[in-house]
Amino acid sequence: MNTTFSRILIFATVMALNFAGHAQSVDTLKMTGRELGSQIFSQTPLPSDYNFNFNYSFKEIKLRTADSINLCALLFPSPKAKDVILYLHGSNGAADVWGKIAPVYTSIGYDFFLLDYRGYGKSEGKVVDEQQVCMDAQLAYDTLKARYGEERIIVIGQSIGTGAAAFLAANNHPKKLILQAPYYSIEDWIHELAPNLQIVDNPFTFETYKKIEQISCPIVLIHGDADDAVYYGSSQKLSKLLKDGDEFITLKSEGHNDFTKNQQYLKALKDLLGWIL
Repeated sequence: MNTTFSRILIFATVMALNFAGHAQSVDTLKMTGRELGSQIFSQTPLPSDYNFNFNYSFKEIKLRTADSINLCALLFPSPKAKDVILYLHGSNGAADVWGKIAPVYTSIGYDFFLLDYRGYGKSEGKVVDEQQVCMDAQLAYDTLKARYGEERIIVIGQSIGTGAAAFLAANNHPKKLILQAPYYSIEDWIHELAPNLQIVDNPFTFETYKKIEQISCPIVLIHGDADDAVYYGSSQKLSKLLKDGDEFITLKSEGHNDFTKNQQYLKALKDLLGWIL
């Protein structure tokens, strides 16, 4: 199971055990929004002088936020590519890890732009709320828009990154949106994961289901039916909100993390994006 989701389950279990034998019911288990944020954006920092090491071409890019935080992103070019993928990764690992999947996308003719959230990799600061995550994602989007043009941006969100990816598509006009292992909303996901856990003062709602109805570009949902981290039913519910022409792809017997090793996914990716070299 994805370690972020395991940590939340462990929290709920430990709290339940602590309450065992006491008058307080496990129905009253609570986690603050700040505690939730530290779990779903767990941060995996790298030294500021860290040198990324890939045996294929890449460029390190610094983005400066409105509140004077430096974010780190990596751009992996594809020969003669005209379009670009903005990839918002999952909660575990930073660009030094996620960059290893870049060849999957550059090999079919797309530049691959990978943003690290605050506190991840060489990005400064710390994630404190949903708006901050979305505004940082918008900064990355605007950077690519200036370079490629909006009609050439494909947004891909993975797991926790699907919320910000849906935000971008709802508030901009990318070429396509691909949500991989998306949640319906954070509240819905938490309820499925730990029904007795209440989040107090939650600054992370990521109500993807509301964004879906605001998106005009083509949407693709991709989810493994053996996902034990973000439950498969999340995408089933989201699929009911899709417009004509959108797609929902089920990866048979697939879990949460290894899409790029899944042959069904790789074939679907080429069918969805095609070869543009």
